[in-house]
Amino acid sequence: MSDWFKTLVHRYEQMRFDQEPRRSRLPFAWGLEHLAAETNGDDPRSFLNSYVEDTIARSEEWYALTTAADYAVRDGVLTFTSAISSPWPENNRVYGQLFRAKRKAAAVVVLAQWNARWEEQQNVCRWLQHLGVTAVKMSLPYHDRRAIPNHPRADHLVGPNIGLTMQAMRQAVVDVRRTLRWLEQEGYSRLGVLGTSVGSAIGFIALCHEPALRAGAFVHASTYFGEVVASGLTTTNVWEPLAEAGLAVEELRRFWSPISPFPYIGRLRSAGKEILLITGRYDPTFSPELTAQLLAKLRSEGVEFEHVALPCGHYSMGVWPFSSIAGYRFGKFLARALT
Repeated sequence: MSDWFKTLVHRYEQMRFDQEPRRSRLPFAWGLEHLAAETNGDDPRSFLNSYVEDTIARSEEWYALTTAADYAVRDGVLTFTSAISSPWPENNRVYGQLFRAKRKAAAVVVLAQWNARWEEQQNVCRWLQHLGVTAVKMSLPYHDRRAIPNHPRADHLVGPNIGLTMQAMRQAVVDVRRTLRWLEQEGYSRLGVLGTSVGSAIGFIALCHEPALRAGAFVHASTYFGEVVASGLTTTNVWEPLAEAGLAVEELRRFWSPISPFPYIGRLRSAGKEILLITGRYDPTFSPELTAQLLAKLRSEGVEFEHVALPCGHYSMGVWPFSSIAGYRFGKFLARALT
């Protein structure tokens, strides 16, 4: 019965993947210029090996931020300038859809999945609002109103440009922290994060580095960013140019380790943060094997967490009944943890 249902889920996942006609296949690039002003003609692999080791060791500095000077709210949308400057001005303005609850105490930054549209996950925010939690749905880099010319999809948040992808993920984490600073200025003291898919990775890293975050709920969970790209169904168009350029999975795992949850798990030990993970038992994008490795690492580090495994995949997590089950669980979890 379980094998039959797994096959059914995988067929649905493949069907949904095949329905996306605008998927781009960008060329491979090292993109070191997005990481350092001067590389002095260094061999890219040698540069990245040193850069990655140093970045993980000083991740608190790499993900550090200053408070924005230009916060503004108009027609229910928070805007401010990103602390990380990418080559595209359109991407450097952050947008957050604001769903205020009646009580000003608890608030959650909501991070949607890769290529989510402006209107997606608004019902998630309304559900949190109904539960007494203010929600800010933050547009991820290169998404919706932050999209850059000729790229309606968020090709540069997850792409075969090594350095640009690292810059974009770093930008996303710092944008979350700037959003939290605004919420604190508004009087919110009980703060959480809710992330889905790539938003889960961004939110998890933020949870590991942001003292103000009390709780995090993550829909889909995995180990290393590079492993997901190399093995996942929805990132085949990203992995193929990387593989054709001669990168091994182990290399990509290491190069993108600073933008992965796994290296920072130890920071959660004794941190007193509440964590919920909701995963798909038959997920062909965030594979169950990688999820199991993350759960084992959390346990070995003594990090307390709650885990819900649903009999679905990546896309199918967003359809009934799994969407309702997941929504009920993360809504009640965040409401309890923050209020």
